[in-house]
Amino acid sequence: MTAIEQTEAARPRGTRLPRRARRNQLLGAAQEVFVAQGYHAAAMDDIAERAGVSKPVLYQHFPGKLDLYLALLDQHCESLIQSVRHALASTTDNKQRVRATMDAYFAYVEDDGGAFRLVFESDLTNEPAVRERVDKVTNECAEAICEVIAEDTGLSRAESMLLASGLGGLAQVVARSWLHSDRSVPRDQAVQLLTSLAWRGIAGFPLHGTEHH
Repeated sequence: MTAIEQTEAARPRGTRLPRRARRNQLLGAAQEVFVAQGYHAAAMDDIAERAGVSKPVLYQHFPGKLDLYLALLDQHCESLIQSVRHALASTTDNKQRVRATMDAYFAYVEDDGGAFRLVFESDLTNEPAVRERVDKVTNECAEAICEVIAEDTGLSRAESMLLASGLGGLAQVVARSWLHSDRSVPRDQAVQLLTSLAWRGIAGFPLHGTEHH
């Protein structure tokens, strides 16, 4: 069950919930409000109302709006990092690894809750704590891809990191562009197109110790 689903299930005002369940409920409500309104326009009153709780209850769990926003960022940044790692570990076929990684980004931006907007389209990127988390998810995804490239190609870590950053950036930007378009290209087809583009580039680097793939 997602945070938003937990919010829907637990919304009636006055319902007593275990602390963890209440926290998840509040995060789900906050996500809905932040995605719809942006950080600056969102108010703690709106979030409390959306969750069906009083403001004191909300402040018991989160001292302020920024604390709530950062908790959501931590949750959703980690979700993408784990998805990319899982995609890379899902197969030893490198072309399928590329496809699985591209699809992980598409799945992330397509999620109904719109959490990717908090990470990649935040109106609070000048806040150091937010910038730190956005940089973390970008860097950790690239690090995961870098490990595979370095192991398979024998390229230096610095070279592998450049390629990994390129692949991750390509996946993120194209997935977001696809989402904001009319999506006339079905997701599977869009992923396949992007995989073909990325594979034509990365396949040019021979496997370590061989002449070609």
